[in-house]
Amino acid sequence: MDGKKLEYKGEEALKEIERLTMKAAEVQESLLKQILTQNRETEYLNKYMSEDTYITDIAEFKKCVPVISYKGIFPYIQRIANGEDSSLITGHPITEMLCSSGTSAGEPKLMPSIAEDLERRTFVYNLIMPIINKYVGDLDKGKAMFLYFVKAEMSTPCELPARTVLTSYYKSKHFKWRTRDPWNDFTSPDQTILCSDINQSMHCQLLAGLVHRRQVLRIGAVFASALLRAISFLERNWRNLCEDIRSGQLSSFITDPGCCSCISTVLSSPDPRLADEISKICSQKSWKGILCQLWPKAKYIEAVVTGSMAQYVPALEHYSEGKLPLVCTMYASSECYFGVNLKPLSDPSDVAFTLLPNMGYFEFLPLGYNGTLLMDFDEEEQVPNDKLVDLVNVKLGCFYELVITTFAGLYRYRIGDVLQVVGFYNKAPQFRFICRRNVVISIDSEKTNEEDLHRSVTIAKKLLEPYDALLVEYTSYPDTSSVPGHYVLYWEILQYGSKSPIDGNVLEECCIVIEEQLDYVYRRCRTNDKSVGPLEIRVVEAGTFEALMDLFIIQGASINQYKTPRCIKSKKALKLLNSRVTASFFSPRDPKWGPKMY
Repeated sequence: MDGKKLEYKGEEALKEIERLTMKAAEVQESLLKQILTQNRETEYLNKYMSEDTYITDIAEFKKCVPVISYKGIFPYIQRIANGEDSSLITGHPITEMLCSSGTSAGEPKLMPSIAEDLERRTFVYNLIMPIINKYVGDLDKGKAMFLYFVKAEMSTPCELPARTVLTSYYKSKHFKWRTRDPWNDFTSPDQTILCSDINQSMHCQLLAGLVHRRQVLRIGAVFASALLRAISFLERNWRNLCEDIRSGQLSSFITDPGCCSCISTVLSSPDPRLADEISKICSQKSWKGILCQLWPKAKYIEAVVTGSMAQYVPALEHYSEGKLPLVCTMYASSECYFGVNLKPLSDPSDVAFTLLPNMGYFEFLPLGYNGTLLMDFDEEEQVPNDKLVDLVNVKLGCFYELVITTFAGLYRYRIGDVLQVVGFYNKAPQFRFICRRNVVISIDSEKTNEEDLHRSVTIAKKLLEPYDALLVEYTSYPDTSSVPGHYVLYWEILQYGSKSPIDGNVLEECCIVIEEQLDYVYRRCRTNDKSVGPLEIRVVEAGTFEALMDLFIIQGASINQYKTPRCIKSKKALKLLNSRVTASFFSPRDPKWGPKMY
């Protein structure tokens, strides 16, 4: 990537977005030719294409190179991880392997990464503030309290670093040696972000954020779940944090040298007045609106709130009393950074991402027809090469699975994300993230995807509102220990008001509301075929899903990338959930169903 683009700020960044989106087709074609030229000697491409034609022949590429899932590229990645040359898949040296979170698809995946990938990620990050500045002013007059975390690294057998994409970025020169500017003045010193002990990092970052509470204009984390975890940490530890501020001394459990060094300058002297202010706020019985009280000048919350993160929106609105917009800035994964949200203040349910045509070569697998979502191809099913659609040829309202080709050696690789085209910016399509296609719960012939499950729960949880209660978190499990099997939903509920406890009949009604919202095949299996039993909600005690996150982090997940699994497959996770069940409720009747006419 042209190094000058990494320096784009303000109007220059916005002009580059205009240029890229106006010439989306040309940029995409040029980028694919660059990939094929630079990777022309790889074993992978030579396997499928004639050496004389593939250098610039895009038609030959689309005709000969297969559409694959991770299973198709894994043998090459494994060979490189074991010490074979990067030229198996790319013309550039592979500098690291990026680990997926391991909680979206069950199994961690290793993604090849080259030095230039960091430049592409930095390019996207540099676009964010120019976009937001169009809608929110004076952000250079204060600080951003963004809670970022790294995870301890691993190594492949040949000593390549294996780490999460965010850990890679935070440890890179692009982040550590970034140009300081008033629009990116973080409360968290870099040493606290780079501390691999999550509790020490969290304590120090929150401490710095509280010390600078009157200067904070933005609050955020990568994912909404990480921000809510920080609020939970604060709820348990605010007294210790206040004592640090009151005494001007860091808690004794903070032993990380980097944290100790940088926080000593943050806690330059005792400040009992500030400690009393924070203590008074945190001592309140209700924490509704706590974010606005602790950080009164904050203008918005920044975090991923799309897809499975959308279910955290009510909790964030509770803690901000609905006064702070929820801003979702970009769409990215370990495989590739894809695009940006050009309307950052849009409602979470309306967020659309404009794909940047210089990030990778994008193709799309149509799912259904006439705007109807149908999972026509299973994750491992072979897709005909001619089924894919180019970036500029997608159709408004239609659903697609994203397929990418990258400089690092992924060719026509199925990401697994289902997107819907909701508009165009110049010549570039804008997409709404729908779901991860491979997150499903199934007992019989029915298959419930993440979006259907989330939509059903969103409608059912409204029944909790009259009781001053909200659904903190949920997951599911297909219980086949009895016949017929049935869906189990684990719900953690927060009752924040003074109203009477939720009646069991209400939770039974939640069960049937969920079933009524699930698809035709599910309701047929329940009502007609009797191959699926009544849905069950198991209410779990407070803190259960935080304990679940801890379990997955211990097993290798990253706090930055952690997403609560929407369907539990781990026996240890299931054991944890079941050990914390306080009550159980079943759907009291069959959902409505009738034969469908086609």
